[in-house]
Amino acid sequence: MTLTGLFGGSFNPAHGGHRAISLNAIDALGLDELWWLVSPGNPLKTAKAMAPLSARLASAQRMARRSPIRATAIEGELGTRYTIDTLKKLVRRHPDRQFIWIMGADNLAQLPQWRDWRGIARLMPIAVVARPGYNDRAHARRAMGWLRRFVRPAARKMHWTDWRPPALVFLRFSPDVRSATAIRQANPRWFERYEGRALRDPITRSRLVDVNRKGRI
Repeated sequence: MTLTGLFGGSFNPAHGGHRAISLNAIDALGLDELWWLVSPGNPLKTAKAMAPLSARLASAQRMARRSPIRATAIEGELGTRYTIDTLKKLVRRHPDRQFIWIMGADNLAQLPQWRDWRGIARLMPIAVVARPGYNDRAHARRAMGWLRRFVRPAARKMHWTDWRPPALVFLRFSPDVRSATAIRQANPRWFERYEGRALRDPITRSRLVDVNRKGRI
């Protein structure tokens, strides 16, 4: 089995904070690879501020260079809009891989707004990466009211492959204050550097076809 982490996001744009968190997660969980699932969009964020998918994928591929991170827009090929549908299809398509879903504490706070969020927890283990300013709030939200009973000790995180979902583990790394919001504020036209680039998806091996559609939750 290839141990594979799945980390979804807008990557608008991808930055060093994404890379640092991902490399730490790879080390903490003993992963062979980590896939960045670059979303076509996010219905919980303003579409006007969202750069084209091609630019976001290009920024993610650039940030993932020379690492076990693979940036992919596979949801476009799968034809999925919701995370639960994406994960189900990935599990069926890749029986040779064992997946763990990785999310930030900010997403854990929003988890009850996602379609069939309990189904996500039942499908594969979840690793939650602590983020400054979100951790206490995330624990207080409705999601933890149900998930709390499934929390596993952080000291056992390397044994996640033995866990039967639902299973949740919290990962704590040195805080990283870098953010996509700050990058966009400093350079609102950041995506122009990626215009006209030919992209090949490292997972699907297909060329990117940019589509304008709502993303997934």
